Amino acid sequence: MEREPASDAQEATDDQAATPAMESPVESSRERLVRHGRRLRLYIWAGVLVGALVVLIALVVANTRSVKLDWVFGSTHASLVWVIVAAGVLGWVLGLATSIVFRHRTRRRS
Repeated sequence: MEREPASDAQEATDDQAATPAMESPVESSRERLVRHGRRLRLYIWAGVLVGALVVLIALVVANTRSVKLDWVFGSTHASLVWVIVAAGVLGWVLGLATSIVFRHRTRRRS
């Protein structure tokens, strides 16, 4: 089966579709600044997370001894690190609950 010769316009269109554009769009200085700002924020967050992880590991290592917890009725022994973690989680949950209650009480009436 012989191939028919293509027209010049069709060949030009095929060549444009086959090869990507040679010219890349020029990035403005504002766009470059925004892109670098996002990258900087990501690096800062990564540094903060690594720092928090290091502090958490140091806290666990330094507080492995057992302590006595006195309750209203009786007492128990627990590792100090678990007491700290439980207090932190309880404080976080109570903070969220307080925020929800305040938001509900101070919202606009419809």
